[in-house]
Amino acid sequence: MEEEEQPTGGPHFVGKKDELIKAKRSFRTIEGRDILIIHQQGAFYALDSYCYHAGGALQNGDIEELNGKLCIICPKHKYKISLTEGEGLYKATDPRENPPVARWFSKGVKQRTHMVTETDGEVHVTLSQNPGWVESDFYQGEKGKEERAKAEEADKAKS
Repeated sequence: MEEEEQPTGGPHFVGKKDELIKAKRSFRTIEGRDILIIHQQGAFYALDSYCYHAGGALQNGDIEELNGKLCIICPKHKYKISLTEGEGLYKATDPRENPPVARWFSKGVKQRTHMVTETDGEVHVTLSQNPGWVESDFYQGEKGKEERAKAEEADKAKS
C-alpha cells in the first residue's frame, strides 16, 4: 500500500494531542520544512526548527517568559525568540536615560511561526502563508542544510 501524500498547504497531521503533550517538543518535516512543535503552559506552538541567526537547533533551547512573552532561547548563541510571533528580542539600555534602565526590545519577526490546531485529540500544523522573507527561511530545505553545515564548520574553526 502506498503512503498517501498530504496536500500542500495543510493542515498536516503531526500527532496525537496526548503524545505531543507528553513529548513537550516534537520535530517534524512538513512539505520539506523542518518544524518544531512545542507544548508549553497548556498551548501548542510551531516554528521553524533552526534559529534565524546561525541555524542552531532550537529543539534543545530553554523556554522562559521575557517581557510577558514565552520565548525559546537558542542554545547556540542565546538568541531569544517569542513562540507566538517569532519575534527576536534583546535587552538593552538607552544611554540618554539617567540612570539607564535595561529593557526588552523587539528586532521584529525573525523566525517563521506556523498555525497549530487541535481537533478530536489530533494536532495539525498549517504552514505559514506569509509570502514575505523571514530570516529563518535561510536555514530551510536542501540549501538550508548546506548553510547549517557551513555555520557548524565556522563555529568549529573558531574553537
